[in-house]
Amino acid sequence: MRRAFSGWTEQAFELLLQLEGLPSQEAREKRRKERERLVRQPMIALLNDVADADHAYEDFSVWGFRKDPWWWQHQVAVIRIARNVEIGLRFDLDGLRIKGGWTYPDPGQVPLFRTAVAAQGSGPELVRAIESLRAQGYEITGDTMKRMPRGHDAGHPRADLLRYRSVSAARPLGGDCAQHTSALADTVLRAAEELQPLLSWLAGHVTVPGSRRRPA
Repeated sequence: MRRAFSGWTEQAFELLLQLEGLPSQEAREKRRKERERLVRQPMIALLNDVADADHAYEDFSVWGFRKDPWWWQHQVAVIRIARNVEIGLRFDLDGLRIKGGWTYPDPGQVPLFRTAVAAQGSGPELVRAIESLRAQGYEITGDTMKRMPRGHDAGHPRADLLRYRSVSAARPLGGDCAQHTSALADTVLRAAEELQPLLSWLAGHVTVPGSRRRPA
């Protein structure tokens, strides 16, 4: 299959280097077209290649420009798996980074998550998914409460997970050379499959029936 993505060029990195710090709005606007061509369009091409390879990843957005300089220095994209369950990609001077998980939850999703964590069947499944990702070099993060949520025992074997109000796994993708070739699409697909046990668990337990996008 012919691919649209051929990698980010050295010019893309040079442009992002020029946008470091606190460039003025005038300086950013001067580079808008160049950034669109060198940085944002390659991300769109990458996500199209990923979607062509696996249609489960075809619901994606590649973010545009915003007022804060951070958004000019980092190119962000998301692939939606289920309600608030997503794969995020971020390209910047450090290269490409992937993050998959459950973020910015609806209020009703948090009780669903805790019920599933506490349950004897589904709770250990989440633990295995997270431990597997840790072993593969993923950093596990999330919004956590300092105290145990009301109604849950502090002595529960998964007490640490019960305090989470969101959970994600992230790691950088590829080395410096990988950013410049079409093979990065394969790297993204492999990472998405690594994240799949976590994403499938979240899609199945924190979303209402019918909102899940990817079949088990």
